[in-house]
Amino acid sequence: MIDPADRLPPQPNAALSPAQRDAAVLFEAERGTPVFGPFHPLLRAPDTMLAMHRLGQQVRYHNSLGQRLAEFIILMVARRHRQALEWDIHAPIARAEGVAEATIADLAQDRRPTAMAADEALVFDALTELWRRDGLSDATWADLVGAFGEAGCINLIVTAGYYTTLAHVMNAARTPSPSGAAGIGWRQPL
Repeated sequence: MIDPADRLPPQPNAALSPAQRDAAVLFEAERGTPVFGPFHPLLRAPDTMLAMHRLGQQVRYHNSLGQRLAEFIILMVARRHRQALEWDIHAPIARAEGVAEATIADLAQDRRPTAMAADEALVFDALTELWRRDGLSDATWADLVGAFGEAGCINLIVTAGYYTTLAHVMNAARTPSPSGAAGIGWRQPL
């Protein structure tokens, strides 16, 4: 049987190395909140944690796709990797950014949403293709470039990759979510 215990839980400040303490202080100063969620396991490698934090700030708040599509991508990744904490943090934000409730509900049930906006449908189909084929067809690439430009294509792929990395870290570390996404019937990752 697999032990469900958090492998890399939050560490008390007294247990942190000087590099970890410095990274935690810098994280809080830059982000305006103490280390949380996926950054607890990442703090074991403080330079990596800070690099991931800064990449996250870029892909979430400063990419050419805008907040609504960034949050839509994050929900797709959270569902694909059954990452409940990522879902719990970002589903309310996605709602606030304009992702339709029916779209969020379909994603939660691992269904292709029927009420997606046209740009969401393009993103959904492109990420689904990328995950299934480990690549994109020329037609899909052309559609993405036509809709978002080359920079937007890179932002889409990097946003999905960044949140996939966080999902992998939390799933491997068994970082718990307060809800466990139990209300939507998700199985916990192995």
